[in-house]
Amino acid sequence: MSPSWFDDLWITDATPVPCGMSRETVKRSDLAGHAGYGYCASHSSFYWGLKLYLVCAGDGMPIMWCLANPKLGEREVVTALLERDHHLIRSGQILLADKGFSGAQFAATTAAMGLRLLRPDRKDETYKNGNLGGVRQWIESVNHTLKGQLGLEEHGGRTTHGVFARVAQRVLAMAAGIWHNWNIGATAKRSLSPTTTDPFKESII
Repeated sequence: MSPSWFDDLWITDATPVPCGMSRETVKRSDLAGHAGYGYCASHSSFYWGLKLYLVCAGDGMPIMWCLANPKLGEREVVTALLERDHHLIRSGQILLADKGFSGAQFAATTAAMGLRLLRPDRKDETYKNGNLGGVRQWIESVNHTLKGQLGLEEHGGRTTHGVFARVAQRVLAMAAGIWHNWNIGATAKRSLSPTTTDPFKESII
């Protein structure tokens, strides 16, 4: 457990976890019924797979996470995640999110849980928080660690249990790296050794 676990600021976001490229793979996959089609904005393309939802501390230390069908609404999934792990929420906790988590119902739900939702304003909204100084880049940087340093998109899972296990490996590896960097006093808390790039490449599940 790192010092950031006790911070009052949490950030949340979702990122694609592709599980197949070809139509034949989709037809024969054991993930049928769990995975689905979604759109990946960073690659400007559609994909078939799951979506990783992560709530973490400001330095990226995972607090709670789950995998969901990309067809499900982001606010719906995060609401279910927060309700499931509501015992981790402290009154007055700030939840920093992007514009995709706008909506009166989601704001009311998080407020009822004791969370203060903070997100950039949409263009069609009255000024409240502004653009929060490029908060999107900060939030996405956590996903970049999972994808760039830990090979999230190249997990290689073929079954439901396999995908969940491989994603869990990467989330735990990031948590361990952050904890280690806190203990050695490293400035960049999510910086992993170059030798740990996709350390799970050879594992078969």
